Amino acid sequence: MVSESAEFKDSGTGKESRDAFGRRVRSAVIWRSGSQILAQLITWSVTLIVIRLLDPADYGLFAMTQVILSFLTFLNGWGFASALVQSDSVDPFRIRQAFGLLLLLNAALAAIQFFGAPLAAAYYGQPRVAELLRVQALLYFATPFIALPQVMMSRALDFRRLALVNLLAALAGAGTALGCALAGYGVWTLIYAPIALFWTRAIGFTIAVRLLVWPSFDFRGCGQIIGFGSAILFAQLFWLVQSQSDVFIAGGRFDAHSLGLYAEALFLAQIFMAKFVPPLNEVAFPAYSRIKDDPAAVRWNFLKAVRLLMLVAAPFYCGLTVVAAPMVETMFGLKWLGMVPYIQIISLALMPMTAQILFAPLTNALGKPSIAMFAALGGAILFPTAFLTGAHWGLIGMAWAWLIAAPLLLILTARLSAPLIGVSLADIGRAMLPGVAPALVMAVAVGFGEETLTRLGWAAPVRLALLAGSGAILYGALLWFLERAALLEAIRVVTHRQPAADPTAA
Repeated sequence: MVSESAEFKDSGTGKESRDAFGRRVRSAVIWRSGSQILAQLITWSVTLIVIRLLDPADYGLFAMTQVILSFLTFLNGWGFASALVQSDSVDPFRIRQAFGLLLLLNAALAAIQFFGAPLAAAYYGQPRVAELLRVQALLYFATPFIALPQVMMSRALDFRRLALVNLLAALAGAGTALGCALAGYGVWTLIYAPIALFWTRAIGFTIAVRLLVWPSFDFRGCGQIIGFGSAILFAQLFWLVQSQSDVFIAGGRFDAHSLGLYAEALFLAQIFMAKFVPPLNEVAFPAYSRIKDDPAAVRWNFLKAVRLLMLVAAPFYCGLTVVAAPMVETMFGLKWLGMVPYIQIISLALMPMTAQILFAPLTNALGKPSIAMFAALGGAILFPTAFLTGAHWGLIGMAWAWLIAAPLLLILTARLSAPLIGVSLADIGRAMLPGVAPALVMAVAVGFGEETLTRLGWAAPVRLALLAGSGAILYGALLWFLERAALLEAIRVVTHRQPAADPTAA
């Protein structure tokens, strides 16, 4: 049986005016990022409770399983399905081929993880890791029913139904986490919650999108899918080596408690980059794919994206660096104070990292996924080398490794991507400067305030409230007086107004 909604018959080939396309992109951004923010508020409200109920060692064990899960997940076929977004047209048979490929790959991954779990447990010296990994194998079976509907809706720039399902899944995951934590399930809380979230998304996406197809295991004629997806796959592999190598290296050298502190510090510092930028990139990929034949529009929109994103990201990272201590004490409790130094260092490293991950959706949309692959290969060399070196000074040395490797990776990625996009390193620097410069000034001032309030013995919640409020006011004032043009540009985007002399805006 094949049941396909009309919007999937060739949603990406119709011509439309620039204004209409701009409205579709803005609507997609609002639905995708808005639902992400709301979903994260739901998740974080529960996470704060769960963190207080669980121990750092629970998060250490969970971090060990995540390394294995992440390294296998890169093979789940999402990159092959993403080729459907970049293609000029898609027919029903290609959809069936993509579905068949997703089913085969994820069934194989589930089997590998289930039967290979004892090997991972032996490496870490933690027998419980095998049990956790075997249950987590259920996640793979949900992936085909998440990836294919999401890819097809991304192609149509229709994120409304996906947003509603994501909110429902966030509620399911948060409810499961809270129930398990209160029931004393310990580390299993961190295993069951993602399973509930994934399977809610899988069922919800399939119903919402009404994309019910029989899989095809006849892969003749799908060279474009395989070629594009293979480059994406290797890029994801190299990215995983880069992003997971620190926990992999630390897991064999440090105890579960110390690793739990480092892993949660990394999670907290990466919240903006990991939770809010990827949804924007999900919209950016199909949007860039539609304007890929207009170099001026591509260049203008990319630099604008960097500029606007850093207006938000830079104050977040700089502010997190200086309020880490009162924030951790207020939100997580005294037993988590050991992660403060890691947060302070890693947060600064994530400013260039946030700009770096904006390149891949554009170069992929322009039909050159090999650029992102080679950039990721550079990261897969830079970061493990830095982590192995930093590990000689303990986990704090590994945090410093982030601060050294991240700017180098941004420079490498920009050099590889610049000829295709039509930008230079100087262009990227100028786009980042309106957000970074005021944020650094704000951080210095707030840092002096934190030091003063701490010496006076003020309570952590009071310090956090005063520092966050004063930092936001100071940053806004600095933008108004020093970077007013960038601030007004952001206001125009939020209010959906375009300046008259902006012929390339999409």
